Amino acid sequence: MGGRRAQEDLRVSVKKPIAGGTNGAAVVALPHPGTQRTRRLTRFLESERLLASLLLAPTVLLLGTFIAYPFVSGVWLSLSDTSVGNVGHFVGLKNFAKAWDDSIFQQAFRNTFFYTFWATIFKLALGMWLAMLLNRSFRGKRLVRASMLLPFIIPTVLSTFAWRWMFDPTFSVLNWLLFRTGFIVNKIPFLSDGVYGMWCAIAVNTWRGMPFFAITLLAGLQTINPDLHEAASLDGANGWQRFWHVTWPLLKPVTLVVVVFSIIQTFSDFQLIYVLTGGGPANATHLLATYAYQVGVATGLLGEGAAISLFMLPVLFVVVWVQLRYLRRLEGA
Repeated sequence: MGGRRAQEDLRVSVKKPIAGGTNGAAVVALPHPGTQRTRRLTRFLESERLLASLLLAPTVLLLGTFIAYPFVSGVWLSLSDTSVGNVGHFVGLKNFAKAWDDSIFQQAFRNTFFYTFWATIFKLALGMWLAMLLNRSFRGKRLVRASMLLPFIIPTVLSTFAWRWMFDPTFSVLNWLLFRTGFIVNKIPFLSDGVYGMWCAIAVNTWRGMPFFAITLLAGLQTINPDLHEAASLDGANGWQRFWHVTWPLLKPVTLVVVVFSIIQTFSDFQLIYVLTGGGPANATHLLATYAYQVGVATGLLGEGAAISLFMLPVLFVVVWVQLRYLRRLEGA
C-alpha cells in the first residue's frame, strides 16, 4: 500500500504545473542509466570484501603453488610405489610400514629427536643469557647487537663448510689448537665418529640459531617495566629470584613462540647435516630429512622417500598443538 501511494504521489507531482515552467508543465530530470551503472561500479569497487579478496589473492596463489600442491603431491607419492622413470601405482601404507621396519630409519628417527631436543635446549639457555647481557647499557651496544646476527645471516651452506674445515680430521684447526695447548694427546675424531659427529652438528646448529633466540628474547625483555625489578630489589630479592619470579613469567609467551619456531626448523633440518656429515659415518648422523633425501632422490625411490619425510608431520603437529594450547592457557590466566 505504501509503495503504490508513493507512485501515485510521484505521478501527481509530475503532472502538477509549476510556475515559470514551459507551457505550465513541470520538467522532471530523470536519472541517466549510465549514472546508475557508475554508482553500482563505485559501490562494487569500494567494497571491503573485494579489496580483501584482491589483497589475499597473490598470497593464496603463492601458498597454493609452493606449499599446498607440493604437500598434496608428497602425500600421493608416499601412498604409491613411484620411482624415477616409473609413474607408480597406489600401494596404501606399504611405504610407511617398510620405513618403520628399516633400522637406518629408526636410527634417523632417534637422531632427529636427540638433535632437536639438545639443540633447542642449548639455544634457549645461551640465547637467554646473551639477551640478558645485551639488555644492559654499555659502550658499543648497537655494534655488538648488529654483529651478533652474523651467524644467522650467513648462508647455512657457507658457514657449515667453514665448520667442516675446522672439524676436518686432517686439517682441523681445533685439533691443532687443543694439541698445542696440551689439552689432548691424540686427535679427536670430530666427524669420523658417530657420537662426536652428532654433537658437532648440535654445536653448529646452536651457534647458528642462538642469535635468533637472543634477539627475540631481547625484544621481550625490553617490554618489561624496570620498576618491577626495582620493587623486587627493594623487597630483598637477589638476581636469580628477580629472574625467576619477575622476568621469566613475563617472558614465557615470547619464549614459547621462539621455541615452537626453533623446533619446527631444527626437526626438519637438512642443509647443516647434509653438508657437515652427509649422514655419516655409516648413517650414524642421519636425520629424517637427510635420510628421506638419500632414499627418495639419491636412490630414486620417490614414494619411499616421501613416506619417510611425512613421518615428521604428525610429530610436529603434536608438539606445536601442545605448546600453543599451553600458550593460550597462559594468556587466559
